[in-house]
Amino acid sequence: FVNKKARFDYKILDSFEAGMVLCGDEIKAIRSGRVSMIGSYVRIINEEAYWIGGNISVIEGDAQRSRKLLLHKEQLRKLIGKSAQEGLTLLPLKLYMARGKAKLEVGTARGMKKYDKREKLKKKDQEREIARRMK
Repeated sequence: FVNKKARFDYKILDSFEAGMVLCGDEIKAIRSGRVSMIGSYVRIINEEAYWIGGNISVIEGDAQRSRKLLLHKEQLRKLIGKSAQEGLTLLPLKLYMARGKAKLEVGTARGMKKYDKREKLKKKDQEREIARRMK
């Protein structure tokens, strides 16, 4: 599951792979594709990383509870340092299964201005037009 909106609204500078603390119902929901990353973010609380606002649709329990992320201490220190910098945000980029475990790709990002987004869309349209004419 990819957070497409994050790549459009932000410029991704760096990314890390993090494990997650989940219960059995949540892992079943991830495997069956009942996940939404829209509007979610990562926050550092008491020197631990948490995924906040991610929606994993479970039958019982809270679908939008905060989920603790499992990172190495060095990675956590880097994230704390980068999130302390002005204008940098921690975002979930991708949720996937690796060797039977759910992994979340966390990225440090800087918000894009409106004119940057328009320029990006214009460039994408031009590339699409060139590809269409080449056929």
